[in-house]
Amino acid sequence: MTTTGPAKRIQYHEYGGPEVMRLEEFDVPAPDKGEVLVRVRAAALNPMDAGIRRGALKAMTGKSFPRGLGHDLVGVVEAVGTGVTRFRVGDEVVGCAGMKTSGAYGELAILEEKACALKPAGLSFEEAATLPVPAGTALQALIGNSHLNAGQSVFVTGCLGAVGRSAIALAHGARVAGSARESAADDARAIGVETVVGFDFDPKDLAGRFDVILESSGKLDYSEGKVMLKKGGTFVDILPSPAKFARAALPGGYKVQVTKNDPDDLAEVLDLAAQGKLQIPIEQTVPLDEAIAALTEWETHPESGRGKLVITID
Repeated sequence: MTTTGPAKRIQYHEYGGPEVMRLEEFDVPAPDKGEVLVRVRAAALNPMDAGIRRGALKAMTGKSFPRGLGHDLVGVVEAVGTGVTRFRVGDEVVGCAGMKTSGAYGELAILEEKACALKPAGLSFEEAATLPVPAGTALQALIGNSHLNAGQSVFVTGCLGAVGRSAIALAHGARVAGSARESAADDARAIGVETVVGFDFDPKDLAGRFDVILESSGKLDYSEGKVMLKKGGTFVDILPSPAKFARAALPGGYKVQVTKNDPDDLAEVLDLAAQGKLQIPIEQTVPLDEAIAALTEWETHPESGRGKLVITID
């Protein structure tokens, strides 16, 4: 394999908890056909990153180690592989590392060209890094998986999380309800949620009201939430597992969202953010050499409704 030299990244040599993370040098491969090499400026934590590291999707991610950690990143194109036509060296891009390769939490990362879009000038590196997975997930869940239309109604669990906020911005004329901490109900209403309930709500109180349920919190099981759907409605779960894929294969309105890299979708959400119509709060920024401690703290002491953790790389 041709390499471009060593660089630092957070990686792991076996599936496991936070203790398996290491900040180490790795040999950076040269970009292959259809790939770009990006010097990372900022990367954002997604809840799925820890799940993947723990082995929740090992059937998809494989057994090859060491593995990089992280998916959402922003940086500057340093080299391009053959066949790349949309980007040049020096372009500022937003992208998402693939499920198998990962590696956003490092100085350099390889991304597929189709997983990148140009960073709008009006967004900072940190702001742009918060968007690819959560906003792309919300867009594909609402439009591709459930075909939400203006005038319909959608219930978003965890509506103040990154996926929830993205879904509200992307609802495009649908009526939005959602769950959040009771103390944050006013924050939810301020971004367009008409009906706000606490996380401990009774689904039966909302029976038959929604065309779409977007389950982003991990707190609403389909067996309970389906009572909230109108006839023919769709329940989209963004937290995949083997058991959920098996359930989704059965007849009915239950679907599991597997977000795919799509440059047009990414460009759409970046444009929305550049216009000020989509914003995901940032709770904390840390440099790469302090990131493992921060990632461990966020994983071991999760708090619903927090903003994003962003890792910055000079």
